[in-house]
Amino acid sequence: MDSVKSKKNRIVSIISILLLFCVWLIYTDTYKELPGIRKEVITIGVFSDSYWQVQNGNSYQILEDAIAVFEEMHPGVQVEYVSGILKEDYSEWLSERLLSEQAPDLFYVLSEDFNDFAEIGALKNLEPLIQKDKEFQKERFYSSAYESGKYNGSQYSLPYECAPKLMFVNQTILEKEGLEIPGENWTWEEFYEICKKTTRDTDGNGTIDQFGAVGYTWKEAFESNGIHLFNQQGTRCYLTDDNVEAALMFVEKIEELNDGYNVTAKDFDLGNVIFQPMSFSEYRAYKPYPLSVKKYAGFEWGCIPMPSGPDGENVSTLDSLLIGMNENTRNTQYAWEFMKILTCDTQIQSEIFDYSEGVSVLKEVTESDQTLQSLIESSGNTGSLNQQILSKAVENAVVAPRFRNYDEAIEEVDKAVYAIIEGDSNISMEQIIWNRKINGYLEKR
Repeated sequence: MDSVKSKKNRIVSIISILLLFCVWLIYTDTYKELPGIRKEVITIGVFSDSYWQVQNGNSYQILEDAIAVFEEMHPGVQVEYVSGILKEDYSEWLSERLLSEQAPDLFYVLSEDFNDFAEIGALKNLEPLIQKDKEFQKERFYSSAYESGKYNGSQYSLPYECAPKLMFVNQTILEKEGLEIPGENWTWEEFYEICKKTTRDTDGNGTIDQFGAVGYTWKEAFESNGIHLFNQQGTRCYLTDDNVEAALMFVEKIEELNDGYNVTAKDFDLGNVIFQPMSFSEYRAYKPYPLSVKKYAGFEWGCIPMPSGPDGENVSTLDSLLIGMNENTRNTQYAWEFMKILTCDTQIQSEIFDYSEGVSVLKEVTESDQTLQSLIESSGNTGSLNQQILSKAVENAVVAPRFRNYDEAIEEVDKAVYAIIEGDSNISMEQIIWNRKINGYLEKR
């Protein structure tokens, strides 16, 4: 009798141990490592080339490193992506996947696609995940970069990398003309005076061959003069504001210095122009030898903020590559954890300065000594780069309103601006006429 009871006790003990072992396997996700057990799979949509439109042989390196970090933290969960999709084909590929309900759990979101994807409900609202995650700190991001992922007041994506627009300066011409490079708080007035003094015929053949600026448009003037062109809903345009007229007159004033000559980016490349607005990504792409020799031969150049208008600041736009989550994902928590590694992990974010041409969206990374050293080594010139200017330009950048068909609305403003500048009519009256036309477009949108 005792032997039977003892045998039963042993069986109960073995069963109990097996049950506890099974509970442990499930609780720790270790069961997923067992032979024959199907692993959890997270998918992410990416493109194969650089977001910044330059040659880049390391397009997957940061992603692969992030996957390695994630899979080590989450045994039994794999991250997969489709390789070989070019950036120029990516928007169409992703749209087709979304329509067929076969879109990946996560995907890169181009700045020009964000409004439309958020509007049609393709992106998951991240606010509940952010509120629940006690480790997530939005203060680590540059505020402008973080804001670029908002739609109607809610966060629908996180920034992955960015690049501010800065004013690039031909320092060689300034030195030759006996002028100093402007300070970071310079103004429209200083900008105009330098352009006026240096736009001239240098070889005496009767034709202007040295110019003050190229590529400075109404967009840069509007941004730096405190102009909010649309309301947040995209239902009203404010082209009649007094600040707009001042900006239009300033752009016209700068263009008149060229005496009818159409200054192009090639003139800057050849060393014949002092100022050109340019994305910092282009600086990073072409500053390193030997590309700098091919593109900008024979002169030294650096970057400073945009000049401020009388009613604005030294600011410009920020271009951001975002990461969004599929509204219909079945792997919300794992997708969120991987999204955080891509955007919040300091080591992964620091690799942007090694394998891409953008800027990290984390302040602690971009402002680190490691980043400064990396940028100096790639450019070979400590004098052309001011890390403080870069960080300030990102933090204070202008965030455009987020509404559907924003790019089309901007095209309407572009037509209006050039019609006003090239026309002979009263500017104020033309502003009123075009403002009515654009508001009519916005109402029908």
